[in-house]
Amino acid sequence: MKTKFFGFFLLTLLIGIFLTYGCSQQVVKSEVEKPKAPEAKQVVPKAEEVKKEEVKKEVPGVTPVVKAELKDIFFDFDKYNIRPGDAEILKNNLEWFKQNPGKKVRIEGHCDERGTVEYNLVLGQKRADSAKNYLINLGVDGKLLETVSYGKERPFDPGHNEEAWAKNRRAHFLILK
Repeated sequence: MKTKFFGFFLLTLLIGIFLTYGCSQQVVKSEVEKPKAPEAKQVVPKAEEVKKEEVKKEVPGVTPVVKAELKDIFFDFDKYNIRPGDAEILKNNLEWFKQNPGKKVRIEGHCDERGTVEYNLVLGQKRADSAKNYLINLGVDGKLLETVSYGKERPFDPGHNEEAWAKNRRAHFLILK
C-alpha cells in the first residue's frame, strides 16, 4: 500500500514539475522576445527630384559604378515585350556599349507590387532577358550581359498607385567594374 501511494505521489510530483516547467517556459519565452523596432517612415521624393541614374542599390560582391549612363526601360502591366519608345532607349544604350568595350552590365528585372512573389520573379526574369536579347540583336556581346530578377522586392517607388507601379515595372542597367 505504501509503495502504491509512494508511486502515485512521485507520478503526481513529476506531472506537477512538468506542468510548472512547461508553463514557466512559455512565460519566459514571451518575456524574452525582443520588442519590434518602430517602423522607419520613408520619405518619398517627387519623381522629378530624383534621377534614376543617382539611385544606387547595393549588391553584395559587386561594385557598381556610381553614375550610370544607361537608361532604364519600362513595361506595361503583366508584359515583358519591348515597347517602341523603350526600343529607342535601348538603341541609345547601345552607344554606351560601343564607347565602353569590355564593360559588363547586369540587367535587373523588376515588377510592381501586384501578384505573388513567385509570379513576379518569373516576370522580372522575362523582362531582364527581353532587354538582354534586344541588346544582343543590336550587336552587344552577350558575354558582357548578365540578368537577374528581383520581382517586386526592390521597388523604385514605394507608392501604392498606378504612377508608382509604372515606375517599378522596369529593366534596370547596372554597370559592373
